[in-house]
Amino acid sequence: MPHTAFFRNCNPSDFFLRCRSLWAILILVLAVSAAAFAQNVGEPNHPQGSLPATHLLGFAGTRNNTKGILSIEGDALRFKKSEKADVEVKIASIHNLSLGDLSRQVGGVPLTLAKAVLPYSGGRAVSLFSHKKYDTLTIEYIDPEGGLHGAIFELQRGQAESLRNELVSKGAQVSNITKQAAEISNENK
Repeated sequence: MPHTAFFRNCNPSDFFLRCRSLWAILILVLAVSAAAFAQNVGEPNHPQGSLPATHLLGFAGTRNNTKGILSIEGDALRFKKSEKADVEVKIASIHNLSLGDLSRQVGGVPLTLAKAVLPYSGGRAVSLFSHKKYDTLTIEYIDPEGGLHGAIFELQRGQAESLRNELVSKGAQVSNITKQAAEISNENK
């Protein structure tokens, strides 16, 4: 029988070590494959000037963490939600634009459970590879009644700066503090 070769010259403590090692390897492989499948390999194509975005908060009538398309159409910045009315802000009413970045862990509950089970702090090593980075774009604008509002959007890595530059070229204002910070970050690159 083929399985007897595995058990032939083993004492019970060796069997325990082999089983534990096999389980650890199996869990590590599952955790790494979950992280690999969780990342987006290809993004769908969108029309020129429109970017997939997540509205984190700020726009009235739009729920937090809503996915949609952020685009510049004419003289307005428009956020299109699926099956809902569009929300738009006139570019001339934008008084400040800020960029940021954030990192979010991918893999959800399965990856979190796999990290908890890995022996010898192996979950920490998996955490190094299970993060995806995003850009954030914060806009401050004045509504038609004169009220000051803000909205925060999450964009794919590298897209926020080009959108900010396009908004500035179409008439959005940027405060002096934001300009100075942008100049310093460009000098450090």
